[in-house]
This record gives sequence, C-alpha cells and structure tokens, in this order.
Amino acid sequence: MIIKLSPIRSDEELSIIKQGATLILNGESFDFTNVGAGDTLPLEAITSTWFADAVTRTGDTLELTLRFPLPANFSPEQAFPVPLLNVPDGVVQLPQPLPVPVVAGEVTQ
Repeated sequence: MIIKLSPIRSDEELSIIKQGATLILNGESFDFTNVGAGDTLPLEAITSTWFADAVTRTGDTLELTLRFPLPANFSPEQAFPVPLLNVPDGVVQLPQPLPVPVVAGEVTQ
C-alpha cells in the first residue's frame, strides 16, 4: 500500500491503522479488498472527508491520498510529506509536529 498525504491546516487529528486492504481512520473502517488490479474507486464513492483522491490498485498495490491535518506547530516533514511506501499492518507512523515552545513563567500540566 502507498499512502500519500495531502497537508491541510487543521486542528483535527488523524490516526490510521492498516489491516491488509483495510484502513481504520479515527476508528472508522474502510475496506478496499474489492478494488481489483487496474481498478479505480472514485473519490465520490468514498463516504469520508479524509480521502483527497480516488483509490487505485496497480497489481497488488493499493494507492490512496488522505487529507493530512497540520497543527499550528507543524514540522517541515508534515508540510512536505513523502509518500508512505509498503505500509505494514498496524498503526501507521505519520510525520510529527515540532515541539510546542514553553513560555517562561507558564505552568505546564
């Protein structure tokens, strides 16, 4: 599976778990098992705002693009993400934001 990330400034959070041809986005499951080799599932057929483009399968490889929310302290790796190639099953590791600066005299919890 190839996951491309399309950055968009947002305070939303995205968690991704991959299980074979299924992605679980923030707890919602999307099964792409029936997308066959050479097939394209149009964006309009996917009932989620997390997807930014159609899902395609070339040979055994699924390829998709997800909206990627950028927090206020986004990192260069988040702003200009590289495609995630050969994504293994499990929690998908996404680029992380920059540390939040601590203001002198501010109490942190």
